[in-house]
Amino acid sequence: MNEAAKPFVLVVEDEAPLVTLLRYNLEKSGFRVDEAGDGGEALGRINEAMPDLVLLDWMLPTMSGIEVCRQLRRKPSTRHLPVIMLTARAEDQDTVRGLETGADDYITKPFSPEALIARIRALLRRSGTAPARAPLVFHDLELDPTTHRVTRGGRVLHLGPTEFRLLEFFMRHPRRVFSREDVLNAVWGRDIHVEPRTVDVHIRRLRKSINAETDIDLVRTVRAAGYALDLDAVEA
Repeated sequence: MNEAAKPFVLVVEDEAPLVTLLRYNLEKSGFRVDEAGDGGEALGRINEAMPDLVLLDWMLPTMSGIEVCRQLRRKPSTRHLPVIMLTARAEDQDTVRGLETGADDYITKPFSPEALIARIRALLRRSGTAPARAPLVFHDLELDPTTHRVTRGGRVLHLGPTEFRLLEFFMRHPRRVFSREDVLNAVWGRDIHVEPRTVDVHIRRLRKSINAETDIDLVRTVRAAGYALDLDAVEA
């Protein structure tokens, strides 16, 4: 494969042995790799050359991975940049905090390189350019799978790659209730292990992205069953 055509991953990690391991496995799997040892260096590298995905360690010197992720999500140019958070933290509240900060995925140390590569490929598939398809419309919401443009009532909405894929899935199956497991299999893939609570976090982020104060909440929560895209979006 032409070097320039390879997916470009920025590894932001201060543990040198782990950086070496990640670089070796990523390059062996067909990725281009750059690295940064702290948050400030990572932001500088991204400004110089935009990667396709960032592997971001939570615990970094001078600036935490959480703060790096916040800064990436504030800027229009990096708002949709796919980010996987790497961390030794495994508590539920830490997972939720990482995802709510804007990370698209979360993997705890230690992890197998094969599992990480699978997560990277899955996230790149979700955030990649789709072949030309007709726009999807539900109520006043419109999603164009080709341009990745989402509007509501003429207002342009800004969604991360996972929220976009989640919304596209619901818009292809409106008014149908899906369990968390259904959503995980459809959006993340059956070969990827993701905690069911991850769905709840991304549903909250999706609601925040598509609903203004005066809008009808189009995402219905069905207690003990799951979620649906529905005009009757009251908790059942």
